[in-house]
Amino acid sequence: MIFPGSATTGPVFWFSFPKLFRVGIPSPKGRIVNPKMLVLSIAFLTAAATGCNRSAGPSDAAALEEHFQKSLSGATLVGHFTVGDQKNLREEKYTITKVSKIPGGLWLFQVRIQYGKRDVTLPLPLKVQWAGDTPVITLTDLSIPNLGTYTARVLIYRDQYAGTWSGGDVGGQMFGRLVRDTKP
Repeated sequence: MIFPGSATTGPVFWFSFPKLFRVGIPSPKGRIVNPKMLVLSIAFLTAAATGCNRSAGPSDAAALEEHFQKSLSGATLVGHFTVGDQKNLREEKYTITKVSKIPGGLWLFQVRIQYGKRDVTLPLPLKVQWAGDTPVITLTDLSIPNLGTYTARVLIYRDQYAGTWSGGDVGGQMFGRLVRDTKP
C-alpha cells in the first residue's frame, strides 16, 4: 500500500511481516520498494556478516599453520617499501630459510633482511595472528639487532605480501611478492 509522503521525502511504501510489525520505507523518486528484495538483502547481509566473523576450527587452524610454515620456509619476500610521504619506492628483500612454530604462540623466522645498505641474517621470534585464512605477521616495538626498533603488520596472501611499518619517527607501507626457492 502506498501513502503519500511529505514534499521532501516522497511517497512511503508500507508493508508488514506479521500484522504486529509495520515497516515504512521512504521510496526515492517515487519508486516502490519490493519487500521480498528487502528481506533477501537483509538476509544476505546478515549471512555475509556472520560468515566473516567465523573462526577456524582446530583442524582448520592446524592446516592453515602447516601451509603457512611450508609456503614461507625457503621463500623470499621481494618488494618495495615507502618512507613517510615520499613518493619514491625503495627495494627490500627478506630471504626466509625456515619458519617454525615455537612455544608461547610465536613463530621463529630464520631470515636474511636486505634493504638499503643493510644486510643482516638472524633468527626472529614473531607473533602471527590470523584474519580468517590470512596470516598477519605482527611485531610491536621489537628491537632487531643492527637494525633498530620496529613495529609492523604484514599480511601474506596468495604469494603476495602487504603491510605497514614504523621505526623511530618514520614509517610507511611495504608490499611485494613471495618467491619460492626452486632448488630441490
